This record gives sequence, C-alpha cells and structure tokens, in this order.
Amino acid sequence: MRALEAPYAALDPETVLDAVDEAGFLSDGRLLPLASYENRVYQVGIEDAAPVVAKFYRPGRWSDAAIAEEHAFALELAAAELPVVAPLARGGRTLFEHAGFRYALYPRRGGRPPELESPDHLAWMGRLIARLHGVGSRAPFRVRGSIDADTFAREAARAVLASGLLPAHLEHAYLDRSHAVADTADERFAALAPSRLRLHGDCHAGNVLWTDSGPHFVDLDDARMGPAVQDLWMLAPSPGALDGLLDGYAEFRDFDFRELDLVETLRTLRQLHWAGWVAARWHDPAFPRAFGHVGEPRWWEQHVQDLGEALERM
Repeated sequence: MRALEAPYAALDPETVLDAVDEAGFLSDGRLLPLASYENRVYQVGIEDAAPVVAKFYRPGRWSDAAIAEEHAFALELAAAELPVVAPLARGGRTLFEHAGFRYALYPRRGGRPPELESPDHLAWMGRLIARLHGVGSRAPFRVRGSIDADTFAREAARAVLASGLLPAHLEHAYLDRSHAVADTADERFAALAPSRLRLHGDCHAGNVLWTDSGPHFVDLDDARMGPAVQDLWMLAPSPGALDGLLDGYAEFRDFDFRELDLVETLRTLRQLHWAGWVAARWHDPAFPRAFGHVGEPRWWEQHVQDLGEALERM
C-alpha cells in the first residue's frame, strides 16, 4: 500500500487542461478542483458544451487492466439502465495518459446526499443496489481483487508499521489485535461462505447523489469482489434503516440473510483498512493536511482500543 512521495507534484492546472484537450475535448480554461484524496479530480469547462470531470488516477495503485475492469463494469451498469456515472469514451478508449498521468473523463452530475432515514429513499436505494448486484453477478472481476482479510487487514497493518506513525508502545497491542481481526475475518468468511460478486465496494452516502429524478451512483474506484451486504451496511445508520434497504432489495433480488452476521466483520476491516490507507499515503502532502490527527499518539491509542472492542463484538 505504500504510495509514491508527492505523486501529484507535477499535476499543475496547465497539465490538467492539456490532458483534457488531448483526449478530444476543447477546454475553455475553467478549472475547479473537487474533493478527493485517493485520486485528483477536477471539473473542467468545455467550449460550447457542458463541463466534464477529469479523474487522475493515483500512480501505482491500480494496473491498467484493473482500471479497464472498473470502466467496463460502469459501462455495463449504464447499459442496463442503472443510474451510474460512467466514463466517457473517445476513439473507443476510456483510459488516457498524459505527462505520465493516467486519467478518465466523466460527464458532470450534481446532486445531494440521500436521506437515509427516509423509508422511500431507503427502499429506492435497496432496489437499485439489487439491480446493480444483478449485473455484478454476471461475471467476476479478474484482477481487481476482493474484500478479504489479506487486503483489508494484513496489508493495512504492514502499511501502518512501515509508516512510523504508530507509537512504539502500541506496536505489540496493535499487532495482536490486527492479526486477531484478520484471523477472525477469515474464519467468518469461511464459515458463512457468502456468494461473491462485483460490487460498488464503497457504497456510502458520499458516493450517492440524489436529484429530483432520483439517485445515481458515482465513484467505482473501490469496486471489488465481495458479499452483497458490503454495498448495504454503509448506507444504514440504524438497524431499521438496514431493514428498509433490504425491503427494497428483495423486490429485485434474493438476499442471503446469513450475510448480516458479516456486518461487524466488514465494519472492523474497514477501520483497519482506513488507517492503513492513510499511513501508506502519508508522504502525499494532502494527507497530513487533511488527516493531521492521525499523526498524534492519542489517535492511535483510540484506534487500538477500538480494535479491541470490535474484536469482542465480532
């Protein structure tokens, strides 16, 4: 998970505009950075047309083949009339390269977060996720990997230990608890043997935008193989909300209710993975600025304590 130091230092506004022009769009010079840490994302004005969104992939994270799978999945979902913001193609290509950066272009789509206490919104989202999973079950990802203990716990722990952020007096407890989470997750997945399908992978409220015509999904950057419940639990702020999502889901697809026993495991893996993600990217200047609290010993003390409590719940 270790990232290149300052990977976007050479990505200046001129480079962004030149990249958009090179892909076949004529930019008008307007450039607006959008919130993103993993990648760099910009809204770019286009002459006599709607703006586009340019997404510059973090160097070293995904292979070209993995990005191609992400794009193909998004286009497959769009072809199935699911409201997904899919990449724009030019000359049969959706992945471009300029000045050493790989990037994709998307139509601009606005919206507001879903109301996750609204029964109507929850049922609507449940129906859409079921349809997304129907498409996701047609074929597997070959290279994008899966949601599992190796990727989300063991690899994350290695990144934390390599970063120098973890205080020395916490290393023993962190190692014990992160290893225990990984081993327990392996056991839970083995015991339940859930079906694995192509997922959105990071289906939280920030990746769903709602308009007067309904919701649409954005950002498939974390799409992986995994159990269906992964795309549901992050949208449920309460057990009642999860019930609402599942009511809508059941209208289009059967749900294996044994997967509900994985929610605490998936939640804990996400905690470990987030810490590893930040640690691996600490050399990117954007990360200490945005997550300065992660550089403080008290944050790691709380993280290790949280892992212990999560193990008890698991």
